[in-house]
Order: sequence, then C-alpha cells, then structure tokens
Amino acid sequence: MDRVDQLTRIVIDEAIAIHRELGPGLFESVYEAVLAGRLEKRGLRVARQVVVPVTFDGQTFDAAFKIDILVEDCLILEIKAVDQGARAHAKQVLTYLRLLKQPLGLLLNFSGETMKEGIRRIVNGHRPL
Repeated sequence: MDRVDQLTRIVIDEAIAIHRELGPGLFESVYEAVLAGRLEKRGLRVARQVVVPVTFDGQTFDAAFKIDILVEDCLILEIKAVDQGARAHAKQVLTYLRLLKQPLGLLLNFSGETMKEGIRRIVNGHRPL
C-alpha cells in the first residue's frame, strides 16, 4: 500500500470518529479544525487553508483557490457540511488535484446521518503500487 492510501485510511478513520462524536449540523470550519487537530495528534503534517495560485495567459493569480486541508503535502481534503453534495464540489477537488499535480483527494461531507455516505474519493491519475 502506498503512502497516500495509508493517509486516506487514517483520514477516513478520523472523519468517522469525529462524525460519531459531534454528529452533523456544525459549520464546515468546525469540522475542518477538529479534523486537522486529530490528524496532527497522529503525527501527520497538516496545513489548513492552503493557497493555490492559478496561472493563465502568462499571469499568475495568487489565492485563486484555497484548499481546506493538505495532509503531508500529498492528500487534499475538501470539507463540506451541506445537505446534498453537488457535482461542483467533486469538480472543485479535481481542479485542486490538477493544479497541484496531486494524485488523490477526499471530499468529506459531514452533514449526512452517517459519515460513510459523505466520503467521496477523487482520483487524478492515481495508481497504487
């Protein structure tokens, strides 16, 4: 199993534990802060609200996007707390993956009755070894 798959398992375990304890109904920022704290407690390097610049037509636009959580510089997490996940949310994660040339991201929606229904794995050419 490669590193990004190991990180994915850790993140999913923590997201499920947080959802079981806190339940749905909180703001995305709360879930983001708690998840980041739990991942750091497990010894992982975590960055929140990571700026993603976009280069277009020879110009670079800083802070065009912000990633909710970047784990170990290789796993992108987008945190949501919405009743229904929109297709745009998955496209958003895929855009981040492409811009940062990363293989895998997770879209985590904490608003469902169970966390399992709120986990979506987004792949950008990821191939486990």
